Amino acid sequence: MSALRDDRRADTDRFYGLLDELAERLGGPRLLRDCTQETGWPQYGVEFFLENGQVRAGGDRLRVVRVGSHALRATSQANFWTRLAQHRGPVDGAKAGVGNHRGSIFRQHVGSALLQTGHWLAEVAESWGQKEVSPPQRVAEHHLEEAVSDHIATMPLLWLEVPDREQRKSIRANSIALLSQRTGGIHRTTPSWLGLCAKNEKVATSGLWNSDHVDDLYDPSFLDNMEACVRLP
Repeated sequence: MSALRDDRRADTDRFYGLLDELAERLGGPRLLRDCTQETGWPQYGVEFFLENGQVRAGGDRLRVVRVGSHALRATSQANFWTRLAQHRGPVDGAKAGVGNHRGSIFRQHVGSALLQTGHWLAEVAESWGQKEVSPPQRVAEHHLEEAVSDHIATMPLLWLEVPDREQRKSIRANSIALLSQRTGGIHRTTPSWLGLCAKNEKVATSGLWNSDHVDDLYDPSFLDNMEACVRLP
């Protein structure tokens, strides 16, 4: 058992080493609140969100709290910025700052946690996460959608260009499986992490704003593919 733990620690160290290398190439992480479509993004990529206050064991470096991607089906037309914009929500127009959690499971998880930590209208708690709601219910959700946008917009973001769909799927799934605390992830949450209040138990217990792949075993060979993408010319 200890040998497996040592392997996981070494793989986790390698993972974060690659992210550190990526951060250096990118000039550091970005905050979505400062970004637009013109900021410069790959067409296809994997997103790594960090969160202030959530640090890796034995230091003060931030840990990854969400891994995501897009266009994982052959029929999908989404690009990387389209997906990030769904997480962040609009920055101008009549719905600036509001966002739509029905288009982003990330937003849905964050909102469910915020519902447990503040005072919100009862109808918001009833409608949040439901597919079919009335126009008045959507209006009632606006303040919570704004709070979700504010929270996500301040989370440091690193991104990795991954043109190949199967590689995106592999890097996303195996990164989540490696980091998940449900299966022995090395770096633990702090007691103040908002995700502990998430409605989805897999989020609350994995230390990630993810629910897919948090109970999977990871294949360490994904790190080779990740390294190749980090070092693409």
